[in-house]
Amino acid sequence: MSYQALTEAVYYILLSLTKPMHGYGIMQNVDQLSNGRVKLAAGTLYGAINTLLEKGWIIAVSEEKGSRKKEYLITAQGKAMLRAEIIRLEELIENGNRILEV
Repeated sequence: MSYQALTEAVYYILLSLTKPMHGYGIMQNVDQLSNGRVKLAAGTLYGAINTLLEKGWIIAVSEEKGSRKKEYLITAQGKAMLRAEIIRLEELIENGNRILEV
């Protein structure tokens, strides 16, 4: 598994999926987590979901009978990518603070 920097949208989608969630719930959660700064359009979200499914970072979980809503959940591989991204972001902050003497 090779590491790659995550986009902010993908980062928040993966964070949202630490519990099973459907698309509209993900959109609302990302909005809340980012204090309204990151707004996901449906096309962007479902494109990202398809990519994350292909990479094995999330899975589709069983849906309730009669429900059209599909729920998704992060995998161990997705969590590993989130942890790697957090380490990368911490390094950015540390270097910025050190150089700016914050």
